[in-house]
Amino acid sequence: MHPYFSPPLPHVFGHRGASGEAPENTREAFELALSQGARFLEMDCHATQDGEIVILHDADVDRVTPGSGAVKEYRFAQLQQLDAGFHFSPDGRSFPYRARGVRIPRLAEILEAFPTAHINLELKQAQPAIAEEVVRLLRRAGATQRVLLAAEQDALMAVIRELDPGAAIGFSRGDILAFFQGLDEGFEGYRARGHALQIPPSFMERPLVSAESVRAAHRQGLFVHVWTVNEPQEMRRLLALDVDGIMSDFPARAAEVVRAHAAVR
Repeated sequence: MHPYFSPPLPHVFGHRGASGEAPENTREAFELALSQGARFLEMDCHATQDGEIVILHDADVDRVTPGSGAVKEYRFAQLQQLDAGFHFSPDGRSFPYRARGVRIPRLAEILEAFPTAHINLELKQAQPAIAEEVVRLLRRAGATQRVLLAAEQDALMAVIRELDPGAAIGFSRGDILAFFQGLDEGFEGYRARGHALQIPPSFMERPLVSAESVRAAHRQGLFVHVWTVNEPQEMRRLLALDVDGIMSDFPARAAEVVRAHAAVR
């Protein structure tokens, strides 16, 4: 088993940190998630104009800051002038993180700040290429065994596998399609190209997480992580199907459900 998956099952992920209670993909959200019982932090990355790898989901800054424009058009120093807590509101009325110094963090900063956290890192940017710099940063920080690398794009995922064959690897969109095609066709000739099947409960009205799909994934040696699950009732349903991890904007809820689940097993 890859060391990334070594914490006791089921795994609790803070989806973009505790993003239901703090500005997503910020140091504040990650600190809160860990304090609430998450052992894993899910996050996304892009690169700035001057090549800094930063933690942000979208390709632009518009949704989470008062600024506008593509991340790759900003120099890092310019990005640091933006308030990453500006738009966050837990209730649609109040903005408790505005003007409190919340910033878009660098990957290097997160690796240093949380040296024992297991990190699920999705590379969002294919061009200009960032995979090589991400792998370099992980190696320099000694973090390669506690970070899972993922990307939606098939070509980018292929680059990641080539750059770091020993990394914990997620599934691209094509990998997910191949798994479910294998499920439909009996897995003849199927070979998993990653370690973790990370999927939503359903897609376009097709249930993805079922007793059958979870059993099949486990037979293929895969871990099953489900995103993004915020309701305790749904968490309990998924855990009853034997999934290996829950990604939630509210990791405190997930941690509580997981503790209760473990107590009765």
